[in-house]
Amino acid sequence: MSSAQIINLLILLNRLLFSGFFTGFLLLSGLAQAQKIEIGAAAGALAYKGDIVPAFHPNTMRLGGSLFFRYNLSPAVTFRAEVMRGSFSGNDSYSKDPFQQVRNRSFQTSLSEANLTTEFNFLNYQNRRFALNWTPYVFAGIGYARFTPTPKTADYATAGWVIPYGVGVKYQVNRPWSIGLEFGTRRTFSDNLDDLGETLSVLKLEQGDPTTRDTYYFLGFSISYTFYRIVCPEPLR
Repeated sequence: MSSAQIINLLILLNRLLFSGFFTGFLLLSGLAQAQKIEIGAAAGALAYKGDIVPAFHPNTMRLGGSLFFRYNLSPAVTFRAEVMRGSFSGNDSYSKDPFQQVRNRSFQTSLSEANLTTEFNFLNYQNRRFALNWTPYVFAGIGYARFTPTPKTADYATAGWVIPYGVGVKYQVNRPWSIGLEFGTRRTFSDNLDDLGETLSVLKLEQGDPTTRDTYYFLGFSISYTFYRIVCPEPLR
């Protein structure tokens, strides 16, 4: 084989290697884009903390659920949009405080919420076909909630902004399906989720603490689907 033939062979091999690398890069890029979109649903329970139940109590929990959309920006960061619906309740009988037992107030509130949050994954969470893929995460964001307490004994606003934040864990069971468990807190700017807040009654037993704001929680189990597609690269010219 002449030196010219060897040079031509090396040039051909170099072109083949470059073409293979470029084709693989395009394919992986397409897959990465496809794996960014995720939809899911969660089911669980909501709970409340406020004037009637000053500390978290499981007896306040009622059914709730949500639908969500995730945009996986990177293995570490995910943006999420979510709508949630559920209810919670409270009763002075849950407390050992004599004042609350004499007051004997109770309520049940239905609630709808929409929120935008950012998730921060602790592990390198990405959709890999043959790997143990899971991560704990934290999240925080902003939301807006509408609530309807029963009874409603005064004229006050029943909607407002909330600050959602919490922790969770997600695990890819079998691509494209994933499951998760999450506990979130919602800080509100209202003291009326329990119908016992900013409007003071002339009766001391009917008064709450107007200096505090109510809080509610959501504990949910989720299942989600990640969209996959293989993008065929354009032929080299």
